[in-house]
Amino acid sequence: MSDNTTTSDTNTSTDTDTDTNTSATQKDIRTDGTGIVAPDDETPTWSERKKRSTGLSRLTYEYFERARREDQDLRQESDYVERDVLAFPTWPHEIIRNLAIASFFTGMILFLSATLPPHIGSPANPSSTPAIILPDWYLYWSFGLLKLGPLNPDLAILGGEKLMSDRTYGVLANVVVVGVVAIVPFLNKGSARRPVEQPFWAAVGVGGVIFAFTISVYSAKNLIPMNVHLLFDLTFLLPVVAGFVTWAVLKTMREGYSYDLNRRYYRLRPPK
Repeated sequence: MSDNTTTSDTNTSTDTDTDTNTSATQKDIRTDGTGIVAPDDETPTWSERKKRSTGLSRLTYEYFERARREDQDLRQESDYVERDVLAFPTWPHEIIRNLAIASFFTGMILFLSATLPPHIGSPANPSSTPAIILPDWYLYWSFGLLKLGPLNPDLAILGGEKLMSDRTYGVLANVVVVGVVAIVPFLNKGSARRPVEQPFWAAVGVGGVIFAFTISVYSAKNLIPMNVHLLFDLTFLLPVVAGFVTWAVLKTMREGYSYDLNRRYYRLRPPK
């Protein structure tokens, strides 16, 4: 009788230890715990966040590194097998759907062109020059670069003559601008997905967009009721101001953005 009682106690103790170890293991690998999150009245103020600007970036990096390691460990230990993904075959489902959409928009274009035909002006007169010469609207920026004659310097060593004509200077300006736009993706190889993560490149993008708009307006300077010299100055001043303001605003928002990332991660992954 005593032997059976001892055996039963031993089994109970073994089961308790096993349950304790299992609970501890589950607690260790749990990644969706609630954790202890500070209430709103204990949230750091804006000035306190600014004081922690140096530590926030480091803390964010450590949090994401820990997340990566834990996810990798869980994937290696998991025996989960992915299920088949529900999908539709290309033929006939996808092709028929795409043909229906393409046919609809093609029919709309033909319908509009038949019911609302565009106005055709009088034929061009080769013996007279039109009063207003403008390209298509999407080429205004290029047409504006052709009018950068005031930036073409006069060289004293050439007797006040220009090194190149204004037309050649404008063509060269187009080549430079297109080259800069083409090389920017190779200069910025970061993995940021939001402007607040890279304020400098966001400012460069905003400045470029504003410059495209201002140089387009300058291309039609003979139609703008503004002083030509003032319009020329604003063409190059506004992009710089817009870029600087964008950089300053995003740089200020970056500290709060880092704090929100850390707080969100702390909720999902409380410290062990």
